[in-house]
Amino acid sequence: MSATPDYLNLLQSTGDFLNISRDNEWHLASSQFTLNNGTQVNVHDTGVIEFQPAVTTSKDIVLSSAVHGNETAPIEICDELIKQIISQSLELNQRVLFIYGNPKSINIGLRFVEENLNRLFNGHHTIDGVEMNDERVRAAKLERYVTDFFARGEKGSERSHYDLHTAIRGSKNEKFAVYPFLHGKPWKKSQLQFLLSCGVNTVLMMKSPATTFSYYSSFVHGADSFTVELGQVKPFGQNDMTRFEKTKQTLTALISQKEVEYPQFNASDFELFAVHRTINRTQEDFSFPFSDDAENFTGFAKGELLATDGNTPYYADVEGEAIIFPNAKVALGQRALLTVVPMAIDSNFV
Repeated sequence: MSATPDYLNLLQSTGDFLNISRDNEWHLASSQFTLNNGTQVNVHDTGVIEFQPAVTTSKDIVLSSAVHGNETAPIEICDELIKQIISQSLELNQRVLFIYGNPKSINIGLRFVEENLNRLFNGHHTIDGVEMNDERVRAAKLERYVTDFFARGEKGSERSHYDLHTAIRGSKNEKFAVYPFLHGKPWKKSQLQFLLSCGVNTVLMMKSPATTFSYYSSFVHGADSFTVELGQVKPFGQNDMTRFEKTKQTLTALISQKEVEYPQFNASDFELFAVHRTINRTQEDFSFPFSDDAENFTGFAKGELLATDGNTPYYADVEGEAIIFPNAKVALGQRALLTVVPMAIDSNFV
């Protein structure tokens, strides 16, 4: 669909970029306009909108949601922020790129259409011998938009990317974040303080490369980047948005203030976990011994069964080994389960 006066008029008058994107599931012609306060608005594609304030900025911020279309609370948070920026009730002091990852999956109320978008980043969208589909094309485009956004930032600007999700299962720790593998670089206490301000005090430290959107921005662009799980999946209209107020307030401050002051770092405020191992589904006959309502971070005694992949059983090999993201229905070869163990703040935190 080409840009039309109606499309631009609707965006300028209502700020309803979400429904414009949902009406144009895979493509929207680019366009731009300037708000009365001098903020430049650039629509790059369906679900991809950039705001460049008139002032000098120090941060380049990517806020993505709807990488899985049924994870609605983050979509609603970003929808509200976009409307506030366009209505000029929220004044920006930082550059920000909003991304609704998969508008078609929003419309059908599912995690994805053909293939899990969050398994297609960092070059995994194009593999010899694997047929392209709309989600693979979308992943490649999103990488280009992020690359272009960061490339046009002020020299020395801080780069960050917060990929906002909700989890399939409930969690003993309702909100948690995944800190991508940093290839030996130190973890940042300042980022933990940001997460704590969002209401997230549980952080999972990855120990290997991944195909996720947050790992892509961290690895390729050196951004402070996280997958942020804000609760459990709910349909539109069923989210208790009061549970996300800290997150919304912190994101608002991040994009609207020159600098945000967080409380002094205190290690006791956080519950940190390190990945212990990854269990992939390799057989059609794959199952878990626990129920579908077993929560993330449920711990198991050493020797307890965690999963069965065909004829291969997996047992907890350390006391308290806990489960994260169990999903027995993933495609063959993909991760069906992460297990984690507690870790402490150490010298690798700066």
